[in-house]
Amino acid sequence: MFGSIGMPELMLIFLLALLIFGPKKLPEIGKSIGKGLAEFKRASDDLKKTIEHEMDQVKTEAAGVKDTVAQSVAGPRPVEPAPPATAEGPSTPPAAAEGPSTRPDETGQTLPS
Repeated sequence: MFGSIGMPELMLIFLLALLIFGPKKLPEIGKSIGKGLAEFKRASDDLKKTIEHEMDQVKTEAAGVKDTVAQSVAGPRPVEPAPPATAEGPSTPPAAAEGPSTRPDETGQTLPS
């Protein structure tokens, strides 16, 4: 029942507790011990669930990394062609539409050109 503790040992422990704490305190002590054990079990179950959840996340991430490595070993991905360049170059609005042009001097201040 309690490992290597038999019925005579349990009776002796109960008798000593009864003599030390008295018949009025013994139920209160038993109740508090029961609550403590229940809280300990609840906390250990919560810890176990948290560890299992974290392990599942690690397994999922490891599978994702494994898939990524397998894809990169299988061969490079095809490169998408760049859009065709136009002879005009990048389209920029004419400078006259921006207003008077300015340029920075050596000190970083802008001067009219």
